[in-house]
Amino acid sequence: MTLRINSGAPNFTAETTEGKIDFHQWIGNGWAILFSHPKDFTPVCTTELGYMARLKPEFDKRNCKIIGLSVDPVGNHALWVRELEVAKLYDMMPAEAGNSSEGRTAADNAPVRAVFFISPDKKIKAMLTYPMTSGRNFDEVLRLLDSLQLTAHQPVATPVNWKHGEDVIIVPSVSDAQAREKFPGGWKAPKPYLRIVPQPRV
Repeated sequence: MTLRINSGAPNFTAETTEGKIDFHQWIGNGWAILFSHPKDFTPVCTTELGYMARLKPEFDKRNCKIIGLSVDPVGNHALWVRELEVAKLYDMMPAEAGNSSEGRTAADNAPVRAVFFISPDKKIKAMLTYPMTSGRNFDEVLRLLDSLQLTAHQPVATPVNWKHGEDVIIVPSVSDAQAREKFPGGWKAPKPYLRIVPQPRV
């Protein structure tokens, strides 16, 4: 199965270190980030998991749950986990990857370093994929979540290198007449098609 932006997020049940979960029920009415890593007890994964844990309060503020996927058995780590089938379900590994993580190295699992952003309606809103040798930028994960949550509720887009609280762009589908109603304070327009406004509240 090929997953794309706005594809339905596949549901699954998993035995985790927090007990058995049904993924969609676990998400509830908020957002969720499903992230994975190639192998437990490897250097890059260790730095990623530690940093993500420190960022958890920021995700909590945004009503976003985090679930970490490893292809290793549940006894090997202390984060959320599912077996190899979930990695295949989310198109993170080839179908011929086998049915066990035993004997596999991080190199074998290279396709698994992925991040999925899932909205309250259980749709995939963004995906990031990194090679085994490149640690992910979880500050960017948080920035992208801010953009997705804002643009889900407001007719705006976020420009290059945007951060929460900075100016945004009125989307082209909004006419000037509609924009005047929505943004009565007006906007800056260095180009006719580039209408810049302060970030509205979500």
